[in-house]
Amino acid sequence: MYDGDSMECHCIRLTELPQTTRLFATFLDDFSRVAEFYSHPPTMEGIVHAAEEVKSDPRYEPGARTVIVEMLHDQNRSFGTDSSTERNLERLAAGAVAIVTGQQVGLFTGPSYTIYKAVSALRVAQQLTERGIDAVPIFWLATEDHDLAEINHCWWPGPDGPQRIEVAAAGAAGRSVGRVPLGEEVRAAVRTASALLDGPAAEEISRALDESYRPEETFGSAFGRLMARLFAGQGVILVDPLDARLHRLAAPLYRRAVEESESLVRDLLARSKALDRNGYHAQVKVAERSTLLFWNDDGQRLPLRRRGEKFVAGSAEFSSADLLRALEGAPEAFSANVLLRPVVQDALLPTAAYVAGPAEIAYFAQAEAVYRRLLGRMPAVLPRAGFTLVEPHVARLLKRYGLEFRDLLGGRQHLRAKMEREFLSRELARQFVAGEKTIRKLLGRLRLPLEKLDKTLLGALETSQRKMLYHLDRLRGKAARAQNFRTGVLDTHERQLTGALYPHHSLQERTLCFLPLLARHGPGLLAELAKRAGIGATQHQVLFL
Repeated sequence: MYDGDSMECHCIRLTELPQTTRLFATFLDDFSRVAEFYSHPPTMEGIVHAAEEVKSDPRYEPGARTVIVEMLHDQNRSFGTDSSTERNLERLAAGAVAIVTGQQVGLFTGPSYTIYKAVSALRVAQQLTERGIDAVPIFWLATEDHDLAEINHCWWPGPDGPQRIEVAAAGAAGRSVGRVPLGEEVRAAVRTASALLDGPAAEEISRALDESYRPEETFGSAFGRLMARLFAGQGVILVDPLDARLHRLAAPLYRRAVEESESLVRDLLARSKALDRNGYHAQVKVAERSTLLFWNDDGQRLPLRRRGEKFVAGSAEFSSADLLRALEGAPEAFSANVLLRPVVQDALLPTAAYVAGPAEIAYFAQAEAVYRRLLGRMPAVLPRAGFTLVEPHVARLLKRYGLEFRDLLGGRQHLRAKMEREFLSRELARQFVAGEKTIRKLLGRLRLPLEKLDKTLLGALETSQRKMLYHLDRLRGKAARAQNFRTGVLDTHERQLTGALYPHHSLQERTLCFLPLLARHGPGLLAELAKRAGIGATQHQVLFL
């Protein structure tokens, strides 16, 4: 069971992690240089200012929240949330601001960062409330997404490395994932996942999976039911945007997205050019024919594009009047794209801050142009907390080879070389160390007489020493590989380290599901992560459990 008092933590700046974009690095380290693309800095002061904007906006007065809060009550009851969520909904109705985050509805919650986003929102809401501004955490389920292949599986830690668990849901391509039923094959997926669980909370997690992921549920509803169980007592409010009532509330924004489609695209193209001028990339490609909407055609989610004076979605063609009539009768036939979606969210919710991943932070640099035109305000955007969790058996391997987590980020060749140097039998390893000392000692004795003879020989001496040590190190590596060839231990340990900490050449949080760790270390782990998240959590935390 996890013991928070004994946890060791090593921090790495987010900008040092692989594949960090220039925009994200500047956002973290020198916000003033990207401030024109955002409305508020990612600080407590920025959130407070955004909250004050919400408080002074008549669109978010308590009386104007009745319909959205009633809808959220219904949704959260259907997910099985508890009284803590009910209390937070009452606070929301009374005027609390929202700290929002969201994620795709991945199988069994998907990659670990889904959970880290939720605990980040929890912590920020707590910090803002302690500052004197009542705030509640809200998690937006991305049920409208239609890329089933991204969410129909998860990677579960297994004895032989990460194991893929999948619910294929054949024939559902192009449909919003929140409408795709799991079907009978989910039972086998739950059994596989449960069989790989161990630890004091394994039975509880297994039961939560079984009660949430049932054949009659969809990817969206099952995800919501599981999140309700994982965050029981924490007051997280869940939002499913597929609800027809939400689309009715969003209809005025959809209307403007149709009527002002050309102006919005002009704004976005100008924003892309501004980002490019400053040396940053546009995360979302916008074309002159783009709109910010999707059209739901018999369950298929199709991008709506402009063609001259008309609009097209797949093979269907519409006039502007056609779309506006459809919007009056069936607003649920429309949905927002990645740049309009946060604006819809924040038009409906009194959002003071959004907790985002690196890619989302880049989206917001573009979406700010849409916020400016359609909403007139934008929340503060904060980076989510990031973690790599090191279990005791993995920590022992790191110690055995004298490794740090950073060594895994340096590529396989670097990692393997360090491991090989530490892999030899103790006696042979001592001989190599002694040999290195002998070389340094012998050549060191030559330094003074050579310097007296001819100072220019010192360079040749340094070169000779460097070459001799290099060849000795190569010999040490060959000896380690020969020993590994006999035993295979080095290969096994390398697989265990990379599988646990840097699977598929990616951060643990971006690949592995969190639930097996929760099963082994208990609910106290979630509480500890929440303490370490929140405003100012701009370092990747490597935690030794």
